[in-house]
Amino acid sequence: MADTAMTHALGCLGVYFAKAVFSEVLQMHPSKRFNILQITRMHFQWDWLCLGALIITSVTAEIENEETLDADVEVEDFDKQSQEADVDRDKSSLEVVYQTPKPTGEVYFTETFDGVLAGWVLSKTKKEDTDDNIAKYDGRWEVEELKENTVPGDRGLVLKSVAKHHAISAMLTKAFIFDNKPLIVQYEVNFQEGIDCGGAYIKLLSSSDDLNLEYFFDKTPYTIMFGPDKCGEDYKLHFIFRHKNPKTGEYDEKHAKRPDVDLKKFYLDKKTHLYTLVLKPDDTFEMLIDQSVISKGSLLEDMVPPVNPPKEIEDPSDKKPDDWDERPKIPDPNAVKPDDWDEDEPSKIEDSDAVKPEGWLDDEPQYVPDPNAKKPKDWDEEMDGEWEAPQIPNPKCETAPGCGHWVRPMKNNPNYKGKWKAPMIDNPNYQGIWSPRKIPNPDYFEDLHPFEMTTVSAVGLELWSMTSDIYFDNFIICSEKEVADRWAADGWGLKKLVASANEPGMFSQLVTAAEDHPWLWVLYILTLALPVGLGVLFCWPAKKTDEDIDFKKPDISKPITKGELKQEREELEDDEIELEEKENEDTAEDERREMEETKRELIKDTKKMGREAPPSEDEGEGGEDIDEEEENEGADGSQEEGDMSNKSGSEDEMKEADESTGFGDGPLKSVRKRRVRKD
Repeated sequence: MADTAMTHALGCLGVYFAKAVFSEVLQMHPSKRFNILQITRMHFQWDWLCLGALIITSVTAEIENEETLDADVEVEDFDKQSQEADVDRDKSSLEVVYQTPKPTGEVYFTETFDGVLAGWVLSKTKKEDTDDNIAKYDGRWEVEELKENTVPGDRGLVLKSVAKHHAISAMLTKAFIFDNKPLIVQYEVNFQEGIDCGGAYIKLLSSSDDLNLEYFFDKTPYTIMFGPDKCGEDYKLHFIFRHKNPKTGEYDEKHAKRPDVDLKKFYLDKKTHLYTLVLKPDDTFEMLIDQSVISKGSLLEDMVPPVNPPKEIEDPSDKKPDDWDERPKIPDPNAVKPDDWDEDEPSKIEDSDAVKPEGWLDDEPQYVPDPNAKKPKDWDEEMDGEWEAPQIPNPKCETAPGCGHWVRPMKNNPNYKGKWKAPMIDNPNYQGIWSPRKIPNPDYFEDLHPFEMTTVSAVGLELWSMTSDIYFDNFIICSEKEVADRWAADGWGLKKLVASANEPGMFSQLVTAAEDHPWLWVLYILTLALPVGLGVLFCWPAKKTDEDIDFKKPDISKPITKGELKQEREELEDDEIELEEKENEDTAEDERREMEETKRELIKDTKKMGREAPPSEDEGEGGEDIDEEEENEGADGSQEEGDMSNKSGSEDEMKEADESTGFGDGPLKSVRKRRVRKD
């Protein structure tokens, strides 16, 4: 709201300023008005520059935010209680008051590990098909607090051993039956030491009469397996469910398609992350990390292999006929090798035009024995043979074009054509790629509701890891999203709050992001350099002209009287006349000379006409005027030759000549009239 108010305030201020400026500009002379408009236009350009810089900064912040949260992640709406946990981010971990989360609705299983580890059973069996020295599930588990971003009083289950099998499980409070309620599985994981190779997934064990948690191992039947797994550079988030074939009664594993999200940061940032799986009765699923959807789909369409087999399969007894032709192109059988085609020509020949470079040392070898080498003291000639110094490049060849026997270089043979082959043409007998015929699938079935899985009665962790200190906490299995969100707010929400309070500043985060994505350095540089460069380009003071020197910014707040306005207009007209005189200064002399020649010709023509016809009384008076003009012309001409700087007299004479003859330059005439009007 503050940003919006500031934007409106700046907009109103800009409108007020624009009105004031334009009202003043409209009262000015056109020439100065043009200059003002140019300056105003420059102000507008600067406004656009500032707006562009703000947009670039906003886009950069948005890109960085999306890079942090991952561009492909679809963000889920947080629960109101979860948002309340993020209000005060300035508190340190010591100021957070932790209370063990308690479920707010119907649940099938919960575990916080804050008290005594009750109900969990360690496996006592061995892993099959494995060496006896590593087959035993003897990995160690501990209940302890986080190493970093600790929340006092909050503890979790930690996998402690390296390169050992771990197995621990617990019965659900009540079994979950897949009928008309969704299944929500949620828990927290923190790879406190990162992860090299290992998993942190859980298994929902299938209900059976012979289920014994002390013998929980890798082949214990499960209904769902969900959670993170990593080995090498392969980062996975598993969702696997075992589907029962209605025809054979056998179980097959169905794997969800891999998410299109980069999961690397969740394994390496050493933060606690919340993993959530949601299965719905409409046969859809969602996988979330930190309450953000990273993958979703249908149990019928987005599992590999598909739940339902194809209706038709390829006939295993069908075989390709011997005469089946799959070649789309064949050599042209009618093509004949040209008579001038020589297959014996080599591809390279000696360059006959090559000449041995001057200074080539024919008698010098390219390599010589190292004069500084010495035979080792333990060298036994009987066992090792005669000792020879190692070869080194001949130092004489370093300054010469070459050493040893000179050989002409090779060049491409222009006559080389290689082995002749017939050109390829379309195969007239082409039958396409052969494939077996389709037959009805004898094992086909259609399960329209794969959500109806085997009932779940226990949860277990059966893991192998090459990294220790994998932290698990706050397990919950329920059917209501509100219950899971509230549970997450009371547990994971506090951990997130503490981690955020202990994070480094914005500058450190930007540097860290650039280390993971080096292309961000270019974005940072452009974000800083572009506004500065454009600001210098638009705002650097340009060379002042006469107009800029004469220009004075009016005081828009000071009222102007009619007398002052009239005086300013008169001064503006004087400035305009001086400007036009300055522009015509270079051509004024030529125009004066042309004008004087024109006047002389007119006077001569007038005298001629006066000799031919006797003048009347009026004409005599006119003749006297002409004589007077001629005398003035002679006087002015001598004065012009004596002193060319006296321009006012010449301009008055040219004005009189223009009025009597009607000739002369239009703009110059206008200037003279204005000067006379001023006088």
